[in-house]
Amino acid sequence: MSVTWRGSAALAALISIAILGSATPSAAAATPPPGSIASMGDSISRGFNACGWFADCTSRSFSTGGDSGVNSHYLRIRAVNPAINGHSYNDAKSGAKVADMPGQAATAVSQAAAYVTILIGANDACTSSESAMTTVTAFRASLDTALGTLKSGLPDAKILLVSIPDIKRLWQVGSASSSARTVWSLFGICQSMLANPASTAAAGAARRDRVRQRVVDFNGQLAAACAAYGVNCKYDGGAVFSYQFALSQVSTWDYFHPNASGQAVLASISYAAGFGW
Repeated sequence: MSVTWRGSAALAALISIAILGSATPSAAAATPPPGSIASMGDSISRGFNACGWFADCTSRSFSTGGDSGVNSHYLRIRAVNPAINGHSYNDAKSGAKVADMPGQAATAVSQAAAYVTILIGANDACTSSESAMTTVTAFRASLDTALGTLKSGLPDAKILLVSIPDIKRLWQVGSASSSARTVWSLFGICQSMLANPASTAAAGAARRDRVRQRVVDFNGQLAAACAAYGVNCKYDGGAVFSYQFALSQVSTWDYFHPNASGQAVLASISYAAGFGW
């Protein structure tokens, strides 16, 4: 009897240790939802053309907007942490490139943001010509400076780096549309990728592939910089880049920026790839 009891007790103890051991790491890894949020980036984070004619629409920003249809990161966090209410800062600027990120980072630091989303790089690849694109080296240098500012000024903040969307996908879904082609040409939109969109010539195809590769390279730098930052930084793993968006999710005013539907999808994909609050 005593031998059997001792064996059962030992087994129970081992089970208890196993249960506690498996629960402890997840509990330790879990972080409370933040009490404030700031977005860094360009016109996508500003919700440009999501509700007005060639105008910012920050209420529909995937990151910090208050529109329930988009269901931004801010609103998703507010659902589990009401203390974030009113502590949402959109520091992005339409037209911004990665070189503008150090300044935006300083602003986020001044706001004591506990969570910062960064989506940048589309304008570094979408330029007037292929030769005008930001170099990979310059991209990483500006990114590192911005992240250094955040790390020193907001050492406990969580940082989410969102991958740059696949701009070649925009050409794929829009090049058959006469309206899209007209708008791209009329407004000179992303000519590095979208110049002569109806052309199937080998030179044009090669150019589009090189521009897409620059976006891939930028995303690689986002991933590497985030890994170097440490545990408080999360890269979305290319989730946004990999998403096969439809033309119906793009503004018909410029056939470039996400419309309200596109912002909603962007919010959903990027949040799911984040910190799991």
